[in-house]
Amino acid sequence: MRLQTRGTGKIAREGAEALAIQALSFLASEPERLGRFLAVTGIGPESLRAAAATPGFLAGILDYLIANEALLLDFTAEHGFDPASVVQARDVLPGAEKETGG
Repeated sequence: MRLQTRGTGKIAREGAEALAIQALSFLASEPERLGRFLAVTGIGPESLRAAAATPGFLAGILDYLIANEALLLDFTAEHGFDPASVVQARDVLPGAEKETGG
C-alpha cells in the first residue's frame, strides 16, 4: 500500500487518518486483538463509537500498534507496507501523548 504524501515524501494527514482507521479494522477483525486493545485503553465496547469521535483516538490506535512490535509487524505485513510508515503516520496525527527521547 502506498500512503498519500504531499510532494515532500511525508504522509499527508488524510493518509495518516486512513491508515489509523485501517489499523482499527485490523484490530477489530479478531475479537482477541480487539479485546486486548479495549482492555489496555480502558474503552468499553459500548463506548468505542463515542471514543472514536474524540481527538487523539486515531493517534492512540497507532501508538498502541507501535508499542507492540509483533502486532505492528502483523498489521504491516497484512497490508503490504513498511512498519516505519506507521510511525510516520503517527507523527502527523494530533492527539495522544508521544514518547520523547531524553
